[in-house]
Formats: sequence, C-alpha cells, structure tokens
Amino acid sequence: MSKYGRPALLVLALVAFAASVASLYVHYQLIADPTYVSFCDVNEKVSCEAVYKSSYGTVAGVPVAAGGVVWSALVLLLAGYGMRNPRSEASARPAGYVFLLSVVGLASVFYFAYASFFVLQKACPLCMAVYVAVIGIFLISSSMAPPLGSLVSGLGSDISGLVGSPNAMGLGALWLLGSLALVALFPREPIREAGAATSAPAIPVETLDAAQIEEWHKWIDAQPRVPEAMPPAGVKVLVLKFNDYQCPACRMTYMAYKDIIAKYEASNPEAFRYETRDFPLESECGLGGIHASACEAAVAVRLAKAKDPVQGRQLEDWLFQRQESMSRDVAKQGLAEIAQVNSFDADYPKTLEAVRADVRLGQQLGVTGTPTFFVNGIRVGSLRPAYFDAAIAYLLNKT
Repeated sequence: MSKYGRPALLVLALVAFAASVASLYVHYQLIADPTYVSFCDVNEKVSCEAVYKSSYGTVAGVPVAAGGVVWSALVLLLAGYGMRNPRSEASARPAGYVFLLSVVGLASVFYFAYASFFVLQKACPLCMAVYVAVIGIFLISSSMAPPLGSLVSGLGSDISGLVGSPNAMGLGALWLLGSLALVALFPREPIREAGAATSAPAIPVETLDAAQIEEWHKWIDAQPRVPEAMPPAGVKVLVLKFNDYQCPACRMTYMAYKDIIAKYEASNPEAFRYETRDFPLESECGLGGIHASACEAAVAVRLAKAKDPVQGRQLEDWLFQRQESMSRDVAKQGLAEIAQVNSFDADYPKTLEAVRADVRLGQQLGVTGTPTFFVNGIRVGSLRPAYFDAAIAYLLNKT
C-alpha cells in the first residue's frame, strides 16, 4: 500500500464531506429563508440555488447533499479507522470497500453532473468540489484495493471482526444513527415535476395585540420617507413593490399579500394604490443575478397589463405558480393563454426598455434586492402579513 494512499483518501473524503455539509446548509437555508442568497450564487450560470431547487436537487424529498454527507462519512470511517495500520495486510480490505463505495459514488457523480451541466445548464461550485473528490477517491482506491474475489470470500470474517470490536461497533452505530436522523429529520420540500404548477406555502394567520400595534405605529411615524415613492395627489396610501418573478421571496410575499391588497383596493379604490416595479436579477435588464428568465417574465406581465390590468394580475399569479420552471417559452405561453397576446417577440425590445427604466429607478432609490417595498415612501422588506395590513390601515386613517 502506498504510504500516500491513505492520507490522500482522508483529504479527499474530508473535502467531499465538507462540501456536502456546506451544500446541505445552503439547501436548508433556501427552505427556511426565501430571502437567503448563498455564497455560491455567482451569476446566472454558476448557481447552487438553481441546482438545489431543481427537480435534481432532491430524491424522494431528501436533498442529494444528504447522500453526499452519508457517503463521505462512511469513506472517512473506512479510511480513518479501517486503514489505521497502513503496513498491515488487513488495511487493504477496507481500501477495497472504499473502492466499491467509490464506484457507486462515481455513477452518481456522472448522473448529477450531466443533469447540472447539460440539462439545467448550471454549475454548482459545491457540487463540483464533491465531483472532483469522488473521482479522486475512485482513482486512488482502485490502485489500493485487493482483488474483488478476496473481498467476497473474506466478507464473513470482516463482519465477525466488526461485531467483535466495541470501537468499530460504536463508530458504525454512530454513523448509522446519524445517517437515519439526517434523512428523517431534514425538512422536506414538495416533490415537483418539471413544468408543473405549485401551490403557495401556507401563510400563518397572525393577529397583533394593542401593544404591538402601538409600537408598530411609532416605528412607522419615525421612518424617513423617500420622496420619489410618495403617493401622488388624491391617493392616501401608495405601495410600491420592486419585484422579480423568479425570486422565491417575491412569490411568497405575492401570495401572502394579495388578499390584503384586494381588500383595500375594494374598500378604498381611490385612496389606496398598489403598483409593481420591475427589478429582475438578470444581466439583460441591467443587473447581475442568477435568474435567467426574469426579464422575459417582466416583459410578459407588462404586455398583459397593457391589454387588460386584470389579465396582467392573472398572469402574475400564473407565472409565480410556475416559478421553478420559468423560461422564455413559459412566459410566452402564459401571455398567450391568459391575455391572448402573441406579439411577445415583436414587442420585446421596446418593452424591455421600460423594464430597464424601473431597474434604474430602483437603483436610484437604493434597492439592492427583491422584494423591496415602499409604503408611502417608507422602505421595508418582507413584512409579516399582519404588519403589512396594519401599516396600510394606519396610513389610510392617519393621512
């Protein structure tokens, strides 16, 4: 056995383990916090979020990264404990088991790399670190593994040795229990089929008590106002939303606020106004970002609203429901189905300029991400629905 073989396996297994744990952390944050942007979301093509949130990011609702954690932890145990005596012939057998694991890992790597690079056309830096580590483990362990026949014939004695060693049994039980707990306890996401509409997450019902309302009113009164986002003459409350149709948090706030907005539009049609401003995180619209079809979605909604504002709202809902499968063709399909507008390609260049004008306005107002709201010139982020509702009610009565 090469004296460098075991250290190399340990280093590569640690790389795979660390990258898998980091991937799992990012995936968890994407589930728990729709506003989260990971450190590996570099641009439209290099994006962990795009891969993790795709149909290839999970298997039966469990993140693929969890499999990476379980696999690399087992390789670490075999290389670290099973091969702890490099000069012993017994260390060759754990190397053989590492090789068998690496064959399974390599097959998985090829599948997910193909899905990432050729189907999704995205690159995930953390995933690529795992790919490289698995390939390295395969190459090194293949040179260290004994003949496959000896592994099969000696399997019974290896199991007996494992059962007879308290340390080995303890490490094995720890790995098994940790793996089961990881798979069982990690938050699940709905399993999505590509192109399918998805329902909005449930928004918890919340009410504010008198003390909370009083503190909220004081906060509103103390905030500076942005003049460019103040209501025009005749309007008491103006809500502006800087929006991206591929932004998960924009979708969440849309679903959370739409009934509140509809309530005030019906009860105060002259005094209350809600308007969307486009701020697509896509280079074509003048911003960097990872949302490759956000400009196309913004243009489609503008074309629908130009024909009929009601159909524009309907198209917004339709696009948010298909956010995970968003593309230029999806935006065109929605525009044709909802608003019966088939001039997307012809009208795109001119309408795109209007989208870019919104982007420039947002930059002038200091907007750096989506969703960003201005309520009577007060800049806020994603408020909980009860606070959003209370702010509108207070300003309608106060102004």
